[in-house]
Amino acid sequence: MTLLNRLPPLNALKAFEAASRHLNFKFAAEELHVTQSAIAQHVRHLEEELGIKLFERHSKGVNLTANGRKYAASITQAFSLIFEATQSFHHSNQQITLSVTPTFAAKWLIPRLNQFRQSHPDIDLQILATERVSHFQNDAVDLAIRYGKPPFGTGLNTELLLQDTFIAVASPELIKSLKLSNQESLEISTLDQFTLLHDAHNLWPHFIEKLKFKNTQNLFKNIRFNQTALAIDAAIAAQGITLTHPIFVHSELASGILVKVFPQELAMETGFYVVYPRHTVGAEALSKVHHWLFTQFDQPKASD
Repeated sequence: MTLLNRLPPLNALKAFEAASRHLNFKFAAEELHVTQSAIAQHVRHLEEELGIKLFERHSKGVNLTANGRKYAASITQAFSLIFEATQSFHHSNQQITLSVTPTFAAKWLIPRLNQFRQSHPDIDLQILATERVSHFQNDAVDLAIRYGKPPFGTGLNTELLLQDTFIAVASPELIKSLKLSNQESLEISTLDQFTLLHDAHNLWPHFIEKLKFKNTQNLFKNIRFNQTALAIDAAIAAQGITLTHPIFVHSELASGILVKVFPQELAMETGFYVVYPRHTVGAEALSKVHHWLFTQFDQPKASD
């Protein structure tokens, strides 16, 4: 009998590894694009084959047993070795997969792709735009730009690309419709005359607090979107005012399609981070993409 014939099924190992990271069968199922019952079944069969209990089940979720923690560490290390071995061939073909959010892709990355291709015609850049946090091994991601605040996971290098600062923007046509076009920026007292366009970050309450707006007893008109890009498009269409990072509306502000509504800005502790596996196989293509991202923001590139 060969070694491979003596190993547990690969799908069961993948299900266990994902469940051990999330400590949640539902999240593991979403990552692997299977059902929650499939994860539970794979784990149960793996426990039967090994003759040990890997998880303690309880009403609020699952926890690893002592044996489960030990096995998870070994399986994660084994998958990392497979990933690195595969990555070495992947990189030899100058292919880099970059994971970003849909808004970052649409509003920042896509307008700069031509510049990237001219600078690096030898690199095949594959873009994975998703709101879901991509998994480096399962999604074959080399480099990710993740939004939020570290840590983003174990075994990852995390470098700050850009700190968060939000501004309020709107169409000049909207400002003119309220006969406020003669002002360089709006008075805080006029805020309740506008519809507030929200995205998933829901930062308007923080911004209103910063503005020290007093008339919060008045109900604001609100429209909510699940993506920042949609809120920006609604602002361009004169549907209201939205909060966004200036990098997403740079060209719109320059052309006058959008205007900055208030001089105040909202600084947050979150930001955009470049993230990649700590034990990434050295590759010239990966270093070039990494360097290019930082030079776009005039940031010093960390050593590779």
